[in-house]
Amino acid sequence: MLKLYAFISLLVFVSQFSAQGQTPTPPIVIETAHVGLVLAVGDQQKLYQTYLGPRLTTAADYQLLPARHEAYPPAGTNNLFEPAIRVLHTDGNPSLSLAFVDVKTSKTGDNVTTIVHLRDPQYPVDVRLHFVAYTREDVIKTWTEIVHREKKPVVLTNYASAMLHFDAKQYWLTQYHGDWAEEAKQEESQLTSGTKVIETKLGTRAGWYQTPSFFLAPNQPATETTGEVLAGTLAWTGNFRLAFEVDNRNSLRVLAGINPYASEYRLPANQPFVTPEFIFTYSTQGKGQASRNLHRWARQQGGVLDGTQPRLTLLNNWEATFFDFNEAKLDALMGDAAKLGVDLFLLDDGWFGNKYPRKDDTQGLGDWQPTQSKLPNGVGHLVQTATKEGIKFGIWIEPEMVNPKSELAEKHPDWILKLPNRPEDLSRNQLVLDLTNPKVQDFVYNIVDGLMAKGVAYFKWDCNRMITSAYSQHLGKEQSQLYIDYVRGLYRVLDRVRQKYPHVPMMLCSGGGARADYGGLKYFTEFWPSDDTDALERVFIQWGFLQFFPSNTLASHITNWNRQQTLKFRTDVAMMGKLGYDIEVSKMTPEELQFSQQAVQNYKRLSPVIWQGDLYRLRSPYEGNQVALLYADEAQRHAVLYGYNLHTRFHENALPVRLQGLDPAKRYKLTEINLMPGQKSDLAVHGQTYSGDYLMKVGILLSGSEVTPLTSHVVELTAE
Repeated sequence: MLKLYAFISLLVFVSQFSAQGQTPTPPIVIETAHVGLVLAVGDQQKLYQTYLGPRLTTAADYQLLPARHEAYPPAGTNNLFEPAIRVLHTDGNPSLSLAFVDVKTSKTGDNVTTIVHLRDPQYPVDVRLHFVAYTREDVIKTWTEIVHREKKPVVLTNYASAMLHFDAKQYWLTQYHGDWAEEAKQEESQLTSGTKVIETKLGTRAGWYQTPSFFLAPNQPATETTGEVLAGTLAWTGNFRLAFEVDNRNSLRVLAGINPYASEYRLPANQPFVTPEFIFTYSTQGKGQASRNLHRWARQQGGVLDGTQPRLTLLNNWEATFFDFNEAKLDALMGDAAKLGVDLFLLDDGWFGNKYPRKDDTQGLGDWQPTQSKLPNGVGHLVQTATKEGIKFGIWIEPEMVNPKSELAEKHPDWILKLPNRPEDLSRNQLVLDLTNPKVQDFVYNIVDGLMAKGVAYFKWDCNRMITSAYSQHLGKEQSQLYIDYVRGLYRVLDRVRQKYPHVPMMLCSGGGARADYGGLKYFTEFWPSDDTDALERVFIQWGFLQFFPSNTLASHITNWNRQQTLKFRTDVAMMGKLGYDIEVSKMTPEELQFSQQAVQNYKRLSPVIWQGDLYRLRSPYEGNQVALLYADEAQRHAVLYGYNLHTRFHENALPVRLQGLDPAKRYKLTEINLMPGQKSDLAVHGQTYSGDYLMKVGILLSGSEVTPLTSHVVELTAE
């Protein structure tokens, strides 16, 4: 009966187009293993989205779907809501109409690329919607390409990367926001009639206040393990805009792309305007599965540089020395790094400038020559010292910014973003270099290239301010293109770096987690989530970023930000991400050094599970004072379980934690690790063996007989 109904519907579909004298276009189906996005050509050759959700079992059913929502609606004709695109033609006409031309598909391995070509029937404007379906990861990546052949430049005022449509009774949005030292705070709310906008106008450090990542749950809020939910994130290291519009019929439109604020773009003929990629997945098993989809995609499909390769543990000098160091002190610190057992020593801010030596943050930025009084033998000597100690050497740079008190600013004032006839607007005593200018791009590239030639094996690429005084002498009359062309200029520099140095690890830093996006991460191996390294705060910060980014991208350092917290607690929190140290090793007690050396060894041994395993978030810091999460390898033979007691109250943690991601038929031995010298585990499960079925259905206690605030446990699970 179902097949007969599908056949009748197909006949009706064909007859409608026959009446119009057109050959019907089959539905355009973009599918992964479990997710389906369906487009269809309807009246007047318009393109509609007919479905987004779990993949349908029977392909013929996609032909039964009604065409309700124009997939990429333009402004200026009959669209009454948020447009995906708006164009001002050279004759002054502000309208656009898009009709279907053709669709092309290609396959690379398991991944399928679909390109839908749309064209205005009256004006020579073409729009191509690109989709890449990553079958195994259940992720879809989409972006838009706009090109025209009019005699003069047209003006683009809206240019979304994607528009997605939903029809449900209710909609629940989970967003992430914050400020310096309190990044990635989680907040969930119900969308109501009208438009909810999440955006930034900061230019650089674009995620400082809001992040370009979200969860959207139709009908009811999703949990970690239940409910339908879409997870989306925009790959753009600049101004972004996410708009969620609930219309008069309770339909929802989701737009994602570059923020068009102050960014009208004059597009010459035959020059494609390519939007950033919007990356999304759809889960029927809650937010946890959506996160795991994105994590696998990021590691295995190039979302992050070298996502399946090992990472370097490191010791940073910042908290040990700040700006006050010399060659001898750094040589000694590299010896400490080797003693600790990490892979790399990272020299932070303060190593450069001669006319204006970098003694604080007021001067020298932009003058990337080693300070003679501090480093008489230059960077090369430091590389040699590191090599003798059996480790690698890395260095901090902030190449997009400049201090007014610098030789660079004196020699090239035209390279600085600054409004004419206005006073300088400083932030952290800095101004922004004009990366729209090819000469500035060359300068920034040469900084990196010159340091690489000296043997530098790692870069911490910082960016400590936003764009204000947004005026480029290079752009002249095209100032509205500054925000877009700045980011494109940055990407051109990074493209050049990666062409010559494809695998040198780099940290994407910006005074915190303000550049956590997949537009930047394809050039970087990791990012700095926050300057706040207080372990209690880091539980929340890292929890937020782990919703969208895999653990091997989160640089998580042990520091003395809060000395009242035990070294073990700080270490255990850092071990949920990519481990590093920013601490004075020479001031550790023998017990602390021994513990830290063992922790580094444990981390290196377990890093394949932590970096490449599936993440299961078991207890949220937003729902109680005990936090638990687990990484399990693909074969379900090895897992690492973390438990953190926050400001817990008496008997608050008496409930067992049910684990996830294990094989119910396997038996697992549980061993608590990261114990201080002489300390014995107070966990009843330590040394015991349980079936995966028991651990997932009954669970275990992750606290001893006495629950102490700000304590932690790390448990290794090994299948027997």
